[in-house]
Amino acid sequence: MILTDTHTHIYSESFSEDQDEMMQRAISVGVERFFVPAIDSAYTKSMYDIEKKFPDHVFLMMGLHPTHVKENYKEELQHVQEELEKRLDKTSDKKFYAVGEIGVDLYWDKTFLKQQQEAFRYQIKLAKKYKLPIVIHCRDAFEEVFEVLESEKGEDLFGIFHCFTGTIEDAHRAIGYNMKLGIGGVVTFKNGKIDTFLNQFSLDHIVLETDAPYLAPTPYRGKRNESSYLIRVVEKLSEIYQKTPEEIAEITTKNSKEIFGI
Repeated sequence: MILTDTHTHIYSESFSEDQDEMMQRAISVGVERFFVPAIDSAYTKSMYDIEKKFPDHVFLMMGLHPTHVKENYKEELQHVQEELEKRLDKTSDKKFYAVGEIGVDLYWDKTFLKQQQEAFRYQIKLAKKYKLPIVIHCRDAFEEVFEVLESEKGEDLFGIFHCFTGTIEDAHRAIGYNMKLGIGGVVTFKNGKIDTFLNQFSLDHIVLETDAPYLAPTPYRGKRNESSYLIRVVEKLSEIYQKTPEEIAEITTKNSKEIFGI
């Protein structure tokens, strides 16, 4: 059984003392593919370091996280573009597999809403230029995210709606923009709500994620999340879809390959 964690911050400071052990725990339960989103330039070296340490398992993204869109966001976007160009050069033996995570987050601060949307749109255009998927971060900002997606929709727009927590209507809209739904620990929460309608969508629209070290699934809720806990998400989806864990793993990994091309 091969599992794919399509969104995990394995370079996080939260794993500074047991990164290797955390990775081995995940690999031992079948998580063999780790797709790693960027936050900002301060984390780029850490991302490259863990890719070097686990080259057969770790696949990187590049992007500017919406909560890190501040006064210097144009410099950060320049960094994103430079790193993409550097690694997507035909002479490079390394590459990025998505532009992410990008989007809009209005939970903490609404000060930079316009700049967040500008950065989101700019990075979508970079993804289109390099024929890459996008990985969307959306918190308290569905309408603001959909506004940008509507202006950029087309066959060259595709990717993952990471940590999907919206309504059934939001799910339909996201899928309509060629997005897979990233399903993680929230599906195991009693008040998570998405478990009540998820089975109305084919598994072909679903990919798995942890968002480690955040959003640990039940029974670890409130503790540090890690990629090995992806098995709890699989178990919950197995209940929802009435399929074996092996079937959930096979279909969702296939879906991840369709998005990332590997």
